[in-house]
Amino acid sequence: MRPEKSNPALYGRRLLLGVSGGIAAYKAVYLARRLTEAGAEVRTVMTAGALRFVGEPSLGAVTGHRVVTSLYGAMEVSPHTELARWADAMVVAPATANVLAKVANGLSDDALTATIAAFDGPLLLAPAMHSEMWHQPAVRRNVQTLKDDGRCLVGPASGALAGGDSGIGRMVEPEEIVQATAGVFDSSLKGLTVLVTAGGTREAIDPVRYVGNHSSGKMGHALAAEAAARGASVILVTTAADVDLPGPVEIIAVESAQDMAREVWSRAPTLDVAVLAAAVADFRPVDVANTKMARTDGPPTIVLESTPNVLAGLVERVGSGVTVVGFAAETGGLDRAVQKAASYGVDFLVANDVTLPGSGFGTDTNEVSIIFPDGSREALELMSKRGVAAEIWSMVSDLRSDLG
Repeated sequence: MRPEKSNPALYGRRLLLGVSGGIAAYKAVYLARRLTEAGAEVRTVMTAGALRFVGEPSLGAVTGHRVVTSLYGAMEVSPHTELARWADAMVVAPATANVLAKVANGLSDDALTATIAAFDGPLLLAPAMHSEMWHQPAVRRNVQTLKDDGRCLVGPASGALAGGDSGIGRMVEPEEIVQATAGVFDSSLKGLTVLVTAGGTREAIDPVRYVGNHSSGKMGHALAAEAAARGASVILVTTAADVDLPGPVEIIAVESAQDMAREVWSRAPTLDVAVLAAAVADFRPVDVANTKMARTDGPPTIVLESTPNVLAGLVERVGSGVTVVGFAAETGGLDRAVQKAASYGVDFLVANDVTLPGSGFGTDTNEVSIIFPDGSREALELMSKRGVAAEIWSMVSDLRSDLG
């Protein structure tokens, strides 16, 4: 009988957890626990640097297996090749800039990188480093090489860093790594063409000012990453800049609601699934100034008009076999979202109250309700946005299976 917390995609899988020398190494113990709770058998290989942050006994106790820390002096003749043959997938968390560089360039001078070099299965890397390191040209080249080689990267996230400041570079939370690892074994979207929208559109007032919705695009990007992990061919239409996503995701940058409508609607005939998570501005200025408005001229009078309804327009253009999912960001309850689910012709709507803690724009978590056209709903607990994405894609897969 499977444990209550098991994950069907991970149950019975053999996972090799690599831990390298970053402050986030302390999270590897909890990650190992979560992977074992999901039903996987976990073994661990650590670098010398990792041992300065977390001890072998902690990971050994959680996994029930001896931790490999060296190529020499082990009971096995060739520990790296034996581990590589044993594992169904490898997860490296944290993956430092040093490890990313070694893997990208085929170097193998310790137990972890030698095991990676000997392993020919799915490899998931969870980068962790300071922002300045993440933005270094050499690191960016290595990250691109890893993506081109088919390696799966999850994160990094933005937030507080070990140096006392904040920015991009945090290792994503263990729950998100668990979801991403499960996605490696889930091919439920394989062969499907999926379109996802993300971010908040900007509607110009003049060349430097705009009205729009405040959205980071994190939810849409998590949806795109999860779909790619499950084997889909993914098109991401996003307003957010500097998008780092694993896998072969086609990224289309847009700014306004009109831009997004054009890109989404033009692809309607080719789609199997569309999940429209972008926060599209409902209104735009009728007249856009050609030059920057001057403060000395006084406050301008801005007349607004409606923007194109991207979701409604897509529903009109897709065929009967296409699954369409909408999003609704609400405040003070979800009554309007229920009405939208009933009137828009979607398969279901994902709604959240952005005033709730951890559920607003720019957060790494979300608390949503799935609302169906008949008014029924299913509330999900607060979880990472990658976790929400996994739940949404599982529902999409179930719907498509029911249709035969």
